[in-house]
Amino acid sequence: MTAHKPEILAPAGDAASFLAALAAGADAVYAGLKNYSARMRADNFSLSELARLTELAHSMDRKVYLAINNMLTPDDPVRAARLIARLARSVAPDALIIADPGLPRLARDAGFTGEIHLSTLANVTHPAALASARELGAARVVLPRELSLDEIKAMAGACPEGLALEVFVHGALCHNVSGRCYWSSLLGGKSGLRGRCVQPCRRVYNRRDIKERFFSCQDLGLDVLTRTMLNVPQVAAWKIEGRNKGPHYVYYTVAAYKLIRDEGSEAPAKNKAMDYLAQALGRSTTHYGFLPQRPYNPVKIGEQTCSGLQIGKLTREGMRKYFTRPRLPLLAGDLLRLGYEDDAWHQLVKVTKNIPKAGRLDVKVEGAAKPAAGSPIFLIDRREPELVRELGKMRAALDKIMEPAVESVPFEPAPPRPARVPKRPRIIDVHVWRKAPAQRPGLEQGAWVHPRNAHELHVSRSRDAQWWLPPVIWPNEEGEFAVLISDMVRRGATYFVLNAPWQVGLLPQKKLGDLRLIAGPFCNLANPFALEALRGMGFSAAFVSPELPKEDLLALPKISPLPLGVVLKGYWPFGVSRVLAHEVSTWENLSSPKGEVLWAARNGQNYWIYPAWELDISEHKPALLEAGYTTFATLREPAPKSLPNLTRKAEFNWNNALL
Repeated sequence: MTAHKPEILAPAGDAASFLAALAAGADAVYAGLKNYSARMRADNFSLSELARLTELAHSMDRKVYLAINNMLTPDDPVRAARLIARLARSVAPDALIIADPGLPRLARDAGFTGEIHLSTLANVTHPAALASARELGAARVVLPRELSLDEIKAMAGACPEGLALEVFVHGALCHNVSGRCYWSSLLGGKSGLRGRCVQPCRRVYNRRDIKERFFSCQDLGLDVLTRTMLNVPQVAAWKIEGRNKGPHYVYYTVAAYKLIRDEGSEAPAKNKAMDYLAQALGRSTTHYGFLPQRPYNPVKIGEQTCSGLQIGKLTREGMRKYFTRPRLPLLAGDLLRLGYEDDAWHQLVKVTKNIPKAGRLDVKVEGAAKPAAGSPIFLIDRREPELVRELGKMRAALDKIMEPAVESVPFEPAPPRPARVPKRPRIIDVHVWRKAPAQRPGLEQGAWVHPRNAHELHVSRSRDAQWWLPPVIWPNEEGEFAVLISDMVRRGATYFVLNAPWQVGLLPQKKLGDLRLIAGPFCNLANPFALEALRGMGFSAAFVSPELPKEDLLALPKISPLPLGVVLKGYWPFGVSRVLAHEVSTWENLSSPKGEVLWAARNGQNYWIYPAWELDISEHKPALLEAGYTTFATLREPAPKSLPNLTRKAEFNWNNALL
């Protein structure tokens, strides 16, 4: 097959990084606004600023994609739609990157005519999911970072006409699968699904008195292996992660992958590209699972997984003076970070003059908390002369573009019609088990479905049971699931709880009309427009996201087009991962410096990371009933006997403001 030319897609968290991407030759740039972006910790852009940058990009025949990929809570969709209406008129990005299934229709109603790309947060993880994604209106799907080359090819082979794929080739790796991480939210309401993740997986954890970063991943770096995708025409873009990174990182990673794509893997081009990547100031990199015959675990205990390039250590001289002798020359304007990002005392220091390799750099440490001698120092951004010149050229071109007037656009989307609720609705209390449950009088039963427990699923005796599909199904297990589900339907199974909307593609299509499809809590549903989209896909009920605070939970039933359920009690995971550090065993306790205990269990192909406390909002069941909820789930997850007795009240974000 003739090699094609995928886009080099670059990140931009601020104007300097956007200009760096253009200067390095990126074919497209993706960015976020100050609201509704999954990287809210980046500076992000105002509408007027983004309009000028987009005009500059379009004048150079480059594309701009805008991320509006937050989980949208009940009041968000109307504001997001108004924002899209203004974007369509004043910015005209080439695509929107979205995760909420209600946004495609809202975007079209608001006048947006560009492409819709489904974010990796939407969790489209297996081939049968792609048809549903296309039917929703997606022109492109951003694939999970966990896929191997063979799995990417399997996804490509299943692409319906009009749908393309986007693959991450470089940048930070999360320990948990995108869209399946609740770690930051469970520990304090700062939701990764809303761009506020505080990266608790990067922290030091204690295992048997050994303190290490047991969940902190190296960066992904496919480098020359990306060329193996040149004969996969459905892969339309090589994506570089890094909207929290500076222009130095963006410039050198884009330049490297452009070289790899355009000039081949011969020694001169390869060596130059690898040199660029070495200069990019990222973490050490791994190919992860890209090569199925040689997968790497990205959690490498003892390897530096803090962002930036370590250039030295702090040496204490007296009580308050510190200095370092850097391992490479430093330039005036270089930005250093003292310590790790989770050190309470860590701080940024700007270099004020050139320092030769092994020369002396005096470091002023601010604040009352002082670092220990030997603490690491990281170079996290720099402005070498070549980059400064290139950015200057781009800035001069941008300065010629007038700032547009960004006017408000009158747009008021019509809300979905709420579901009709009977005066005396049937209230369902369902207990969901890992193994097929025995019949218990007075309780509805549910069970997690996986080919490995197929022999335990007594479907013929449990026709009214709920059969829960896992939140992540990988390409290499799709066939087993499809056969199992078809057999279950043949034996009388009716109620299926799908924990990604796209799992509808796994069900026997000729039997869909006879089945009752329920959207599970891992679908992260939090607003009526998303629920309306799922109603259009054939769902008859839905569980809402357990992340939501009290106000949102109590508001949703009255405006929902579907009957709603909620997780009332049980172990809710910090996240779901495809990997676990070799040093960590399942069913053993680990603890954070703040005393937060956690443990991991293997469920199917994935590891579920659980806190030592259960989610429990059962005392609020009367309020939830009054609000209109009709289904209440208790997750009956097995747990280690060694868990400590905790008095922690675990109501998730019931009393928090979800950020």
